Amino acid sequence: MLHGCRRYTLSNAGAIAENHLHALTASQETPKAVLKDAKLAISQLEKRIDRLTVAALVLIGKHPALARILALLIGIKGIAQTSAIALMGELLLLPPGLSHRQWVKFAGLDPQAFDSGKSVHKKTRVSKAGNRYIRSALYMPALSAKQHDPHVKAYFQHLLDNGKKPLQAVCAAMRNLLHAIHGMLKHDKPFGQLRLLLNR
Repeated sequence: MLHGCRRYTLSNAGAIAENHLHALTASQETPKAVLKDAKLAISQLEKRIDRLTVAALVLIGKHPALARILALLIGIKGIAQTSAIALMGELLLLPPGLSHRQWVKFAGLDPQAFDSGKSVHKKTRVSKAGNRYIRSALYMPALSAKQHDPHVKAYFQHLLDNGKKPLQAVCAAMRNLLHAIHGMLKHDKPFGQLRLLLNR
């Protein structure tokens, strides 16, 4: 698999370029040549990302086991092809036999309760020590799932109603997605069938 690091780097560069173009567009003093160059840079980054995606799909198509994993991942609401490929590039490199909790810890999405001093108890936070590429690949799918998957949407609202901040709720949704992916790959079941299996 193509390493998610490269995709992450290009995607990050694309986001920075988009923000830069927005800032340039907001100013009437920006020369047209500069705007044209900024748009060209974005176009070139998009083409490079597309080439990586095509190369990954060709590789996946040669291996039925990888094709099956890709099909399972994009079967989850919110996970599109690009995110699925990025997740495969990271998760399939993990040692086999890890639990879903170990996956979460490796991704840096485990809640870390900690104390400051003897009596000051701070709120639970999300560890940032784990794999940022997995977190990056889960972020947009989690945002999409909370909009389009009724179960995730209800869970997200439940967290907000209980005092969690939006970012904390998104991180919790990311953890849930990672749990689901772990279960799907372990049992070789699509997301819907896995839900039925776990609810028995």
